[in-house]
Amino acid sequence: MPAKLTATTLPPRPLRTATATLLALAIAGLVALVLWSILAAAGASTGSASRVDIPHLLRMTSIQAGLTTVLSLAVGVALAWSLNRLRFPGRDLVVGLFASAIVTPGMVVAFGLLSIWGRNGWINQISQALFGQPIGNPAFGLTGILFAHVILDGAFAARILLARLDANAPDSLKTGQSLGLSAWQRFAILDWPAMRGSMPGLAAIIFLLAFTSFPIVLLLGGGPANQTLEVAIYAAVRQDFDLLGAVHLALTQIAVCSGVILIAAAFAPVPASFGASVAPSWRDGATARLLQVLVLLLSTIGFGLPLAAVLVDGVTAGFSAVLTQPAFWWAGLSSLLIGSASALLTLLLALGLALGRAATPHAPIRTLLGVPAFAYLAVPAVVLSLGFFLLVRSLGLAPAAAAPAVVILGNSLLALPFAMATLGPPLQAIAATRGKLVRTLGLSGWRQFTAVEYPLLGRDIGVMLALAFCFSLGDLGVIALFGTQDFQTLPLLMFRALGSYRGNDAAAIAAVLLVGTVLAFVGLPKLFERIANAAR
Repeated sequence: MPAKLTATTLPPRPLRTATATLLALAIAGLVALVLWSILAAAGASTGSASRVDIPHLLRMTSIQAGLTTVLSLAVGVALAWSLNRLRFPGRDLVVGLFASAIVTPGMVVAFGLLSIWGRNGWINQISQALFGQPIGNPAFGLTGILFAHVILDGAFAARILLARLDANAPDSLKTGQSLGLSAWQRFAILDWPAMRGSMPGLAAIIFLLAFTSFPIVLLLGGGPANQTLEVAIYAAVRQDFDLLGAVHLALTQIAVCSGVILIAAAFAPVPASFGASVAPSWRDGATARLLQVLVLLLSTIGFGLPLAAVLVDGVTAGFSAVLTQPAFWWAGLSSLLIGSASALLTLLLALGLALGRAATPHAPIRTLLGVPAFAYLAVPAVVLSLGFFLLVRSLGLAPAAAAPAVVILGNSLLALPFAMATLGPPLQAIAATRGKLVRTLGLSGWRQFTAVEYPLLGRDIGVMLALAFCFSLGDLGVIALFGTQDFQTLPLLMFRALGSYRGNDAAAIAAVLLVGTVLAFVGLPKLFERIANAAR
């Protein structure tokens, strides 16, 4: 929003600006402390030389992230194009299904792929019954990693790009229809220009998500050949206790992620879109529609089948047996409490930062207030967890004692970039469009929030809480280094069940995670939208 418009309409809010400044400094200081602990550990290490092969790990991580980016964008463009054209019953449900990709736990998708393509999966069972021999185990290795990443990131890209196609001007569409543009001509003249501006930023996000992927590579990597930096950090700390190697890996990852963020900052930001898609108004010819139906059918099967496999296996694999285990209930309670606390902390941080940014008329200050919120993109979950682990050890504290606070804080930082992307734009718009009204009525800052901002932000707050809760519910990266037998979440319990070859337990836990994620992602935005409507 232009700074001049904000400056001339909003009353001064020094308390909001001061609060946002303190929060930004606190987050920046915390991240700096984490980085210092990593650097200090690297400088103070006098042990034997590390055995980690950083060039190989960097090469493999970059290859899988680069391939994921290219494939996900290709799938996203094709799927967005198809959804934008087709009319069919249940279209909103399908669009919502792909929108949920951003919060679907990666380890649940990975487990679903194992259920279908694994050694004892559906495909091998069918092949054994029909042909007397299995087809192998394609779910492991680079193929499985790419498949899982593209399922999630391709669906995420499609939802973002669909919003860009939905925003095509009606006058341009009418003109194109009157000129009789073919499907290819419309794509080249109208669709591609609408999507092109979001592509660089979207590519950077997908690359970072794939580059910092942890549970998918951990479950589907199939060995050291496909190991990535995140998994190597975990292995260096938990398996080899090679802190020097873990620190060097963490510094490498921070450098690469920071470079990608700096490059992405030169391009237009990618606005989040989780609302309903507008009804399509242009139908292509029969050949194009056939291709669109094929793309949509394959994409829906590719995304939905692993999730369906998780539910089926979870119900049929002895779900009742898991319910009798005290460890499941304790892990479920821990996940619920940590997810709720992380979501509330994320809301407080995001609101404090976003309200302060919207209240200041100076663009450079708004930029500086927003930068710390995106620290997680440069210091991802496992690296952040390693920094906290080293910091706790240097303070002489037991990691188990600090674990709950660290996990809550780490999960909040994980969700904060998405929370700012959700709350920031509508607050800026409110500041520009309602500022004169607020000034005319002489509203205080608190009254401005309760009477003007909160009623208009109901669904956005619900979306933000849903994102933060779901990220925490499905996260394995932060808990990986701090989990113990007495403190574990459902993802960690599921991972340990897989490591102990208790596939039935893992299936049941995966089903619980999937259902919990879907309920939170669908229910929280509607709940807060209704509460906000009641406040109007």
